[in-house]
Amino acid sequence: MNKGIVYLIPCPIGENHPELVLPKHTLEVVQSLENFIVENEKTSRRFLRASSHPKPIRELTFETLNKHTLETDIVNYIEPLSKGESIGVISEAGCPGVADPGAQVVRLAHKKGFQVIPLIGPSSILMALMGSGFNGQSFSFVGYLPKDKKELKNKIKDLEVLSKKYNQTQIFIETPFRNTQMLENLKTFCNPSTKISIAANINQKNELIKTMTISKLQPNNFNIHKIPAVFSLMAE
Repeated sequence: MNKGIVYLIPCPIGENHPELVLPKHTLEVVQSLENFIVENEKTSRRFLRASSHPKPIRELTFETLNKHTLETDIVNYIEPLSKGESIGVISEAGCPGVADPGAQVVRLAHKKGFQVIPLIGPSSILMALMGSGFNGQSFSFVGYLPKDKKELKNKIKDLEVLSKKYNQTQIFIETPFRNTQMLENLKTFCNPSTKISIAANINQKNELIKTMTISKLQPNNFNIHKIPAVFSLMAE
């Protein structure tokens, strides 16, 4: 019996219809699957309906994956692979496995010898980098920065040092309701000559991508409170 395949399925960022942002092949794979490991079952069901899945959504199998999921649970989640059934992994938004717990499934699949195929779709991190004007040959995604203000200051200073030393773009994210606070902290802690790029509501009608030096950054001019955003930093 052939082994099943783990497909990593990107989903739209925001309210875009799948057909507007996903290639035909990605949608065809989505429509062929019946087993899914998802970050959020409600939004995944909505995504599959919008993707014109041929089967009633209630007949599909969903397993929820988040930061609290145990590896023993994931072992059970991927059991269909041994029976020749493929599985789709779906993030809350964008690409699974990047700033997303889907990496746990991929790691276990490789360990057990199953094939993993990432499909084409939107990535807010890469699109933020593309729109920043910063170095796209050397970059680092560092995820969330510390919440503690002293630790945050030290981390931002470390990112500036790394960026300047290696001519490397430093990319990070923040919980949306702390975006404005992040801008204020960047204004306070960064060198005036450091450049920052703000990419919010990526791939949406009201998309915002702005790049400037910290000296020109005015946090109150950006209405990104509770809006998904990606920040890129480049020190000179």
